[in-house]
Amino acid sequence: MTDSPFTWRAGGCHCGGVRFEAALPARVEAQSCNCSMCAKAGFVHIIVPESRFRITRGIDRLAEYTFNTRVAKHLFCSECGIKSFYRPRSNPDGWSVNARCLDTTDGLDLVIEAFDGQNWEANGASLAHLSKEPA
Repeated sequence: MTDSPFTWRAGGCHCGGVRFEAALPARVEAQSCNCSMCAKAGFVHIIVPESRFRITRGIDRLAEYTFNTRVAKHLFCSECGIKSFYRPRSNPDGWSVNARCLDTTDGLDLVIEAFDGQNWEANGASLAHLSKEPA
């Protein structure tokens, strides 16, 4: 029996009404996006496959916002307004977790790379691999 290369890490919104967990490897590739939404919100993306994400509390508190193509499902706590995670347009088979909403990043090698979301059409496809399970 082998140990999983992932550790479940908890996080949530500001008021604590929405909670989630994401199974992350020790080294995480994250993106700091400069699109109109992420730049204003300070969202740092950790994209994970569906199987490595779960909402543990507050699904009934989630409100949804969509814009432009209406494919991305921006979810935020209807109480405090924080977007801890969402269903991204680039990865509709996974989730994007806000690294800033994790309870702790202790022990996590968080590598934050710039992502040019202002030119999303030219760059969005480069994120598709992040919601796939490793081979």
